[in-house]
Amino acid sequence: MSRMFNIAGDCKPKLHYMVDLHSRLEQMQEYVDKGAYFAINRARQYGKTTMLRAFQGYLKGKYYVVSMDFQMQMSDAKLRSEHLFCAAFAKAFVRILQKQADGTDLPQELKQAMELLKETACVKPQELDLVELFQYLSDICGKSVLPLVLIVDEADQAAGHSVFLDFLSQIRGYYIDRDQTPTFQSVILAGVYDIRNLKRRVLHQAVLPAGEREMYEDTLEAGSRNSPWNISVDFKVDMSFSPQDIAGMLAEYEKDYHVGMDICEMANVIYEHTAGYPYLVSRLCKLMDEDVAGSKDFPEKENAWTYAGFLAADRMLLEEKNTLFESMVNKLYDFPELKEVVYSILFTGKDWPYNALDPAVGTAAMFGFVKNEGGVVAIANRIFEVVFYNLFLTAAENQGTDIYKAAVRDKNQFICAGHLNMELLLEKFVEHFDELYGDLPNQFKEEDGRRYFLLYLRPIINGTGNYYVEARTRNMERTDVIVDYRGEQMIVELKIWRGNAYKERGEAQLVEYLEHYHLKKGYMLSYNFNKKKEIGVRRIVLGDKVLIEAVV
Repeated sequence: MSRMFNIAGDCKPKLHYMVDLHSRLEQMQEYVDKGAYFAINRARQYGKTTMLRAFQGYLKGKYYVVSMDFQMQMSDAKLRSEHLFCAAFAKAFVRILQKQADGTDLPQELKQAMELLKETACVKPQELDLVELFQYLSDICGKSVLPLVLIVDEADQAAGHSVFLDFLSQIRGYYIDRDQTPTFQSVILAGVYDIRNLKRRVLHQAVLPAGEREMYEDTLEAGSRNSPWNISVDFKVDMSFSPQDIAGMLAEYEKDYHVGMDICEMANVIYEHTAGYPYLVSRLCKLMDEDVAGSKDFPEKENAWTYAGFLAADRMLLEEKNTLFESMVNKLYDFPELKEVVYSILFTGKDWPYNALDPAVGTAAMFGFVKNEGGVVAIANRIFEVVFYNLFLTAAENQGTDIYKAAVRDKNQFICAGHLNMELLLEKFVEHFDELYGDLPNQFKEEDGRRYFLLYLRPIINGTGNYYVEARTRNMERTDVIVDYRGEQMIVELKIWRGNAYKERGEAQLVEYLEHYHLKKGYMLSYNFNKKKEIGVRRIVLGDKVLIEAVV
């Protein structure tokens, strides 16, 4: 059976192309060997379940691993009742531990301890509370021939219920007393939300008995001082894919199909756009393999595994409606302060200091939207950036702007023989911008000028081209927009005019950037607020480079 790139559920080595997880599993075992309790908090579809299942097999023979998935094993009804929760947990725990033993001859006293817990859960569930449950679990840990490791995947499923905090409190109590009372070697919780700061989750969807909510909110407001998970150590294993990781996965594909791809180049371009986000890497590869290959422009697999094929896959990805992108959009509505962070980064050019204690920044990082780039908040990867740009640019209030309507009217005149005429596009943009916004205050144009250019650009290239903003140049003074149209790249530098000396430096920077991209022609859009400015488009020749400068 041939392998495939997987985006649905966990990856299995015999069925799917995967990166090599060995080094990560080694690092994770170091945590367990030291008896650490920790949480794996990563964004949606970041490979948490794949990692945990691989880790369970990796520890076999050294530890007994009881790995639960609360999404599968804990219904909402069970989480509303302490007794139902304890009974469900106990039955699942014994069943999984028996399976982990894998037919080995367990000590009789351990079997008896497990049977006693199971019997209590099945026959007298109303008598099984958290205190009693953990007494049984401690007894089992004390009689086990191998140390026990507890893994709880999808812990978010329980995060809106008070019984979960009480469950964590019991774990914490036994951890503190572990030198005197048998308990788990290690406990690992996995989910999107930071278990140490549950109030962000709970205050949105807490499910509590009548009369308990106010008391519960008071507990949450106490913050990390009273957190039942303050025993957790920081989990520092990098779960994103490096270019080398991606190259290793592509090498396995190349062995099977012999498409002749440049593995190093393809791995680097995938990484440039995804920053190693596991789902995005796998989705792009899957699109190239299954959708781009065999299409009109890329009839064979060999054609698909090229830079042009990648751009086609990138465009398909950005046009589709998938669970990851839907979740991202939903989070912006669930946490309105995230919109302010994201919008500010994308459009105003203002630096937003990275402070993990800032609730908005912390939440954005938790969801994988942003990263710390030299102490400044940056969007996590190019694909997320374009998703957010498209979301804001296609909002009803933006589609209703005159500049967007003008682009829709003009769009057919810019494409000739499959090529985008960027020079003509800039000429028309200058004409419309001056007509529509020339009399508005300069402050307005400084903050919104780049947004209006993207509003004009997007409907023209939509469905055929891609664009992204080069993060290194996104600031109040300079923004480089990279446009890919049918495999042809164009760089458009957006600048605020600060005098001739500044303009000349900008030209030199653009020439340097053109060298990096092996291009002969570049484009510059200057927002000039000098009353004596000359509006229009002109050509500038600098050595072997041609710059098309538009001034508004």
